[in-house]
Amino acid sequence: MQTALDDTLTALADPTRRAILARLATGEARVTELAKPFDISLNSVSKHIRMLERARLVTRRVAGRDHFLSFDPAPLDAAQAWIAEQKALWAWRLDRLDDVLNTEGAS
Repeated sequence: MQTALDDTLTALADPTRRAILARLATGEARVTELAKPFDISLNSVSKHIRMLERARLVTRRVAGRDHFLSFDPAPLDAAQAWIAEQKALWAWRLDRLDDVLNTEGAS
């Protein structure tokens, strides 16, 4: 079962999607504007955008025929919390290992 964290990390794993988020961090944009800098089809950019929407990193507003996208950083908070937990867990484990190795080395 895919979780929200999985969706966020999957979305962030691709450089094109990260570039789209970087652009959206400066403000709302039309889909066609987002596609311009990329040497890929509009359909491919749309697939990247759908991945970002699935991860809830991007929200869409429709006005007539125009689709405007905005960045929502909220899912990054959950990812950041998970990363911090993992970092703390591994730091603790490595500290314990260091203690064991130092104890054995002193014997």
